[in-house]
Amino acid sequence: MIFLNKIKNIIVSEWKFVLFLIALYILLQLPLNYYIIVGGGTSDISSRVEVSDSYKEKGSFNISYVTQLQGTIFTYFLSYIIPTWERENANLYKYDEKESIHDIDFRSDIDLLNANSTATYWAYTLAGKDCVKVSSNLYVIVTFDEFNTNLKVGDEVLKIDGNHYDTIDEYKEYLQTKDDNSIVDIDIIRNGKNKKISSSVYTYDGKKILGVGLEYISNYETNPKLDIKFKSSESGPSAGLITTLEIYNQLTKEDLTNGYKIAGTGTIEADGSIGQIGGVEYKVLGASQDNVDYFLVPDGDNYDTAKKYIKEKKLKVKLIKVSTIDDAIEKLKKINR
Repeated sequence: MIFLNKIKNIIVSEWKFVLFLIALYILLQLPLNYYIIVGGGTSDISSRVEVSDSYKEKGSFNISYVTQLQGTIFTYFLSYIIPTWERENANLYKYDEKESIHDIDFRSDIDLLNANSTATYWAYTLAGKDCVKVSSNLYVIVTFDEFNTNLKVGDEVLKIDGNHYDTIDEYKEYLQTKDDNSIVDIDIIRNGKNKKISSSVYTYDGKKILGVGLEYISNYETNPKLDIKFKSSESGPSAGLITTLEIYNQLTKEDLTNGYKIAGTGTIEADGSIGQIGGVEYKVLGASQDNVDYFLVPDGDNYDTAKKYIKEKKLKVKLIKVSTIDDAIEKLKKINR
């Protein structure tokens, strides 16, 4: 009680200073149109991927990540003081100026779901295990200023004119039957609620579109059963390569890790190719600091950048360049021989 009275007396006597501190705190937390890059690291992906009755690993596959903070006035000023912190303008991730940080983050979340879906397909296919597509989800990931639409980033499209389409090709084929500027009825889920809206059909580059960018996520039923659980703070497509390798390794008797600590980065594309990613320098540095034995990196610009960075910083991690998921598996098998 005495302590509370002291606090009360301080607030009463110094109320202007207290208000100043509160106002300063609020001001420093105001969001800015920036991301703050604070470094990179690695994390064993086996905690995120679980295959029923899986084979055991002697080593580990590790995702490489870049820690990225939402820019605020406070973190923005800190980035000028702390040498390892870097600033990235959020406009680099935007399709147009009206987009919000929320729109960017939603695309990153969808990219992770898509990467996990594609990783599942390729890992089970290459391992010769059952993987059957059972459903799909269609999301709006971008809208364009030149087209007038009632759709918004984050909408999940359920039906168009009462019809659900399981593939992007079926959706495109239906739109081609519509006249330019005709209206279609769309069933969507927006902010967790079912809604019905309408939108115009446009012709762009000889094709009929709704004036938005859409992305399909395929859902698979697998045998053995697979469970993928990434943290809520994790997003983006760059873990696609390592996720595929971890699933494949749990499905097959031959251990691709062979006792090594292996990390890497790169997207997994629908055709099995490994795509380029950003921030490869941070990821290679984080892998070296975490004593990774081998680091898998997409062939091309990523490999060239990583190789140059390793030489400049005199890092010890060994690079393996890969172009497809088959290429990655075969090169890991050769290391083990």
